[in-house]
Amino acid sequence: MDRHRCRFCARALDETFVDLGLSPLANSFVPTERADAAEPTYPLHARACGACGLVQLPQFEPAANIFDRYLYYSSYSESWLRHAESYADEMIARARLGAASKVIEIASNDGYLLQYFQRAGIRALGIEPASGPAATAIAKGIPTRTCYFGRGAAAALRAEGHEPDLIVANNVLPHVPDLNDFVAGLRILLPETGRATLELPHLLHLIEQIQFDTIYHEHLSYFSLATLETVFRAHGLRVFDVDELPTHGGSLRLHVCAEAAPQGASPTLERLRQRERDAGLDQPATYRDFQAKVAAKREMIRGFLVGAQRAGKTVVAYGAPAKGNTLLNYCGVTRKLISFTVDRNPHKQGLLLPGTYLPIRDPAALIAARPDYVFILPWNLKDEIIAQLAEVRAWGGQFVVPASDLSIVS
Repeated sequence: MDRHRCRFCARALDETFVDLGLSPLANSFVPTERADAAEPTYPLHARACGACGLVQLPQFEPAANIFDRYLYYSSYSESWLRHAESYADEMIARARLGAASKVIEIASNDGYLLQYFQRAGIRALGIEPASGPAATAIAKGIPTRTCYFGRGAAAALRAEGHEPDLIVANNVLPHVPDLNDFVAGLRILLPETGRATLELPHLLHLIEQIQFDTIYHEHLSYFSLATLETVFRAHGLRVFDVDELPTHGGSLRLHVCAEAAPQGASPTLERLRQRERDAGLDQPATYRDFQAKVAAKREMIRGFLVGAQRAGKTVVAYGAPAKGNTLLNYCGVTRKLISFTVDRNPHKQGLLLPGTYLPIRDPAALIAARPDYVFILPWNLKDEIIAQLAEVRAWGGQFVVPASDLSIVS
């Protein structure tokens, strides 16, 4: 498809949401032996569709180039595991799942979620395109198919007799290049009596909290509830309930059924629809104003880092998330401003961040360095990270959180 046409409705994209300049792929971590090699960069220019409201980026790389060697493993975040366990307990009760039930998760990663359904005696199947996380899930005893999901995969699963009572798709829809193929696949796989839940970041929070760093090339689409309802309706599906979640800086959990299913609409749906209208998500001016807010936040972040350097203070980053790479590259951060970062994921340790080439080390390196400031890149996990690094306070270190504002936590 034309890079400047909407991936849902194919209309021309003539409204800029935010232009973050040129940037490498956020998950294209660099081996140290390639530190001197040229690194490809692409425009990080998000546009809004005036017809359906979908905020989106063009696709520059095939999905296989990104996800076949994906280095994100969900189980390295303790708070995300707690979130997954809580969700499983809730849905077992809410959907009345038991030993005869089946749960299929799309983008099941390393089995972080399905393990809790299996523990409750419920049959589970994962669909995961990244071979590394999929192998980890299989090693845990969680049946997993290593493939991409869409119409073809859904039809094959139905032909095999799979009729899931619950389909789960957490933080996958924003990464899907062919939105219509994926949602059509959901409709094929979902029985008339089943339900699907999808979690994904909410565009309303991205705008209100200036979360520009959640924009990166692998994250192709940014959704409001209004747009989501339009997309599902086009494929014979209906959103009948929605939960607002604190995860990823503010997310939605959609409860979806077949169009003719008996589930009634929850009152929370209309309340959230009205909140989006009150926030101006149906007004083009809301999107046009975002660029100036992002530029101001960039100056705030750079001002802090340059000021710390001039004052002789040391700054080490925590984490190597995709959002962190957008922030560092857009803000022009170099090793003079942040010397290195650390991450608990051993698959990332020893590599360099794309663009900035900051080394990724074991968290023990941060403790040994005793920096004045720890710059938390995965700010959505700040409470978990601050608790893990309690000893930072012992030498007078402070935490920097680049959320809606730049905050210093002592």
